[in-house]
Amino acid sequence: MGDKKVYPVQLVQPDGRRVHGAPYAEVVADVDTARLRGLYTDMAVVRRIDAEATALQRQGQLGIWAPCLGQEAAQIGSARALHPDDYVFTSYREHGLAYCRGVDPAQWPRLWRGVSLSCWDPNAHAMTNPAIVVGAQGLHAVGYALGAHLDGAEIATVAYFGDGATSQGDIAEALGFAATWGAGVVFFCQNNQWAISEPVRLQSPIPLARRATGYGIPSVQVDGNDVLAVLAVTRGAVARARDGGGPGFVEALTFRMGPHTTSDDPTRYRTGADVAPWQARDPLERIRRLLDAEDGWDDTFDSAVREQADDAAAAFRAGTLALADPDPAALFEHVYTHGHPLLDEERARYGDYLRSFEEVPS
Repeated sequence: MGDKKVYPVQLVQPDGRRVHGAPYAEVVADVDTARLRGLYTDMAVVRRIDAEATALQRQGQLGIWAPCLGQEAAQIGSARALHPDDYVFTSYREHGLAYCRGVDPAQWPRLWRGVSLSCWDPNAHAMTNPAIVVGAQGLHAVGYALGAHLDGAEIATVAYFGDGATSQGDIAEALGFAATWGAGVVFFCQNNQWAISEPVRLQSPIPLARRATGYGIPSVQVDGNDVLAVLAVTRGAVARARDGGGPGFVEALTFRMGPHTTSDDPTRYRTGADVAPWQARDPLERIRRLLDAEDGWDDTFDSAVREQADDAAAAFRAGTLALADPDPAALFEHVYTHGHPLLDEERARYGDYLRSFEEVPS
């Protein structure tokens, strides 16, 4: 006989109705109307910043941007489950995590504008900068977790990655090390259904969460567009990691509504029929409907959310436009600890190349 089918954890249906008697419901019993409003506000603010960033890229003010449109619940729900001392290792799309960890939106554009190799001080927010190498952050998270354990710190580390990263060797190695050493890591997979142009069905014939099961790591699938369900399952995984119970794996089923990055054209590999079902599962609309049904929605709240979102977007835009272009010679800084003759030669040749443009007669 085959295994009994296990459905993703869901606490709020797409139409805004609660799922009564659902597993994990008691974990978020403390989320009253005020806290539910807070979760909605977080998602709305991040979506507004995301739209502003995309517009800035189209205007030539950012080199590239990785939108998180459609994935707000997976990010906000998990972020609000973390403790201040838990350490987050991200990929390049976790803008919602940056917002919840208190990073000023004016700091976000530095990497995306191409003027710096980082955006913020990781230790000031217990969160790493965007990681462009797909899957590498999984190994970094395991190493940090082991070090924290040796130091006696009772924290969780969380590694964020997409479905495509689960096909990378780095994630496989991270799962193996975490299982072997009992590292307090929560592997949080945002399965947005597309690794650039490759659908998840080509990556695995089984749910991605079951890959973790093969390593002996407890795993759970959750409706990634249900912010309450994501909050609940992440709370459970984080508590287990902090209490010394070892690693856990969360697969949040969501959908990337926009392009992989602003250099991508998703219409080349997916159709409107692929997108339409997920539009009906919009994470913000779901919670708006729940709030409306439970008398938590009114025009005053709506206006306040829009104002907060616009202010955050304005801060992001101002931060972007305030960034000056770096000195081209800075390209050669911080490559080696000490001077290096090859680097000196390259710096000199690059300087000659730049000066050649100044000497071209008009």
